[in-house]
Amino acid sequence: MADKIATREAYGKTLVEVGAENPNLIVMDADLSKSTKTHDFAVAYPDRFFDMGIAEQNMYGAAAGLALSGKVVCASTFAMFASGRAFEIIRNAIGYTGANVKVCATHAGITVGEDGASHQTFEDIALMRTIPGMTVVNPSDAVSARLLLKQVIAMDGPAYVRLGRASVPVFYDENADITLGKANELRPGKDVTVIATGIMVAEAMEAAARLAEEGIDVRVIDIHTIKPIDKDAIIKAAKETRGIVTAEEHSIIGGLGGAVAEVVAQNCPVKMAMVGQLDTFGESGKPDELKEKYGMTAADIVSAVKRLY
Repeated sequence: MADKIATREAYGKTLVEVGAENPNLIVMDADLSKSTKTHDFAVAYPDRFFDMGIAEQNMYGAAAGLALSGKVVCASTFAMFASGRAFEIIRNAIGYTGANVKVCATHAGITVGEDGASHQTFEDIALMRTIPGMTVVNPSDAVSARLLLKQVIAMDGPAYVRLGRASVPVFYDENADITLGKANELRPGKDVTVIATGIMVAEAMEAAARLAEEGIDVRVIDIHTIKPIDKDAIIKAAKETRGIVTAEEHSIIGGLGGAVAEVVAQNCPVKMAMVGQLDTFGESGKPDELKEKYGMTAADIVSAVKRLY
């Protein structure tokens, strides 16, 4: 693994890169541009950037209007405000109309850290994947964030892109084959499969390495696209290993764990365990300490794999 880079950092740089190639790209923000990193785009292309103030519903309504007029729009705020405060607007103005708006939400999950429970969203994947036609993407590192964002901007239709505040390890190579809607098997294994998303992919890789020392062969899959989910990769894992552990920086209710369980239950039932935020709110604290307290570490994945194995 190389340096640690936050996926929001990769987002900001990618916007500038794509903006040079695509004059049709519009970027919007809700008074958080320095935190979401859209500020870089604002400096590079001030005539195509709009700070809408602390008015998220209005921003996403305006984004829909611009998109339906022929623009491609990336509209950003914190995940709590996008998925929570603006859900109805995103559902009706963007989802229902199929508007070409990319809801690029940063500061998701427990690793928002010191901002506390009011800003730590564990419900956003669950909410966004229920919207018909909404693509839902959760990159695991800076490289996958850049490659997936380019594909999301190039596709036609609404998408939700989940980005983080904290720096995370970069483990994908710059030439990695990362395709929207297709899972990446990062480690082969025959005993148990760990299917992870977002920052939990790095934790899954560490857990697999620890378990290998104990003779447990773990397959690790990065599900970066929650919707449409790669059913084939999940069914294959269900058939070839003894069970599946899901790992996500999100509630185990309605997120990756639920999405994988839906596929497994309908196609190839196997035992499952879910690592993620339990049915509780978070609190203010250091990201790593919060991950440990709320059970989202490599050690928690190791424990879950052993329970199944």
